Amino acid sequence: QVQLVESGGGSVRAGGSLRLSCSASGYTLSRACMAWFRQIPGKGRDMVASIYTFGDGGPTGYADSVKGRFTISWDNAENTLYLQMNSLKPEDTAMYYCAARKLPCAVSAYAYESTSWGQGTQVTVSS
Repeated sequence: QVQLVESGGGSVRAGGSLRLSCSASGYTLSRACMAWFRQIPGKGRDMVASIYTFGDGGPTGYADSVKGRFTISWDNAENTLYLQMNSLKPEDTAMYYCAARKLPCAVSAYAYESTSWGQGTQVTVSS
């Protein structure tokens, strides 16, 4: 399986921005399903944004709660997934994880054992 390492988390004030990175190694992730999930204590992981890595672009999807504020992108040359988070809100506070898998890209498919996960990076937004 591919190894994923997230970075870029931290603490910011509401309205601020952060850029999360997810570096992939061990496998070239072209034509793969990749996504950012977030989790707060006591809750399950919720998908925040997803992308199909076709070249440097591909179809993307966002949770309603982050549309217009978050942007997911993929750098094929760097084998790195990004999540640009703007206009952050306290309710965005969570542990953020990146995930990768081959087709299918359905949200439910990320529960399969064939999905690779990073270790997570904490994002804390204060009011």
